[in-house]
Amino acid sequence: MAFLIVIAGPSGVGKGTVVRALVARDPSLWVSVSAATRPKRAEEVEGVDYFFMTRKEFQRIRKEDGFLEWFEVYGDLKGTPTQPVEERLAAGTDVLLEIDVQGALAVREKFPDALLIFLRPPNRAEQRRRLEGRAEGDSAQQAAIETRLAQAEVEEALASRFDNVVTNRDSEVAAREVAAILKARRAEASNSEDA
Repeated sequence: MAFLIVIAGPSGVGKGTVVRALVARDPSLWVSVSAATRPKRAEEVEGVDYFFMTRKEFQRIRKEDGFLEWFEVYGDLKGTPTQPVEERLAAGTDVLLEIDVQGALAVREKFPDALLIFLRPPNRAEQRRRLEGRAEGDSAQQAAIETRLAQAEVEEALASRFDNVVTNRDSEVAAREVAAILKARRAEASNSEDA
């Protein structure tokens, strides 16, 4: 049985870093690549970090019901293409989504058995530091930091709707915690199949 694992949390919590560390520990996981209409950052790679597309392209795919979940996030559209996720799950491969909080809750509606893990920062000061580090030299991102921190308060209030909550003080430790959660879920599924 293949699992759909969703890692979500507020902006600047380090989702991408934890996901990379988790996949390094468990290369059998297939990481879904989201689509986004925001501009590509210098360090990002098309098709690896996101599928960058125009708003018009995104809206066409959305109209064709091509997204598992989609939302407008800080003025940009983001979504998870449905077809590759369903194909991997059908082939027996565990799929990992790294998405925002509202997207994770939308996935739960379509996949009630999805494993939702909420990643939170150790504190607001560390989250600010991470956001500021990512925004260096980008005045638009610098201006959005306060908005993102305020939104984090709202998102963290939704953590109780997730299966597990992991605090990201250190990405390697957080990845180990997520790997242990996934291992327990796999063992539980294996035991129920044997019963």
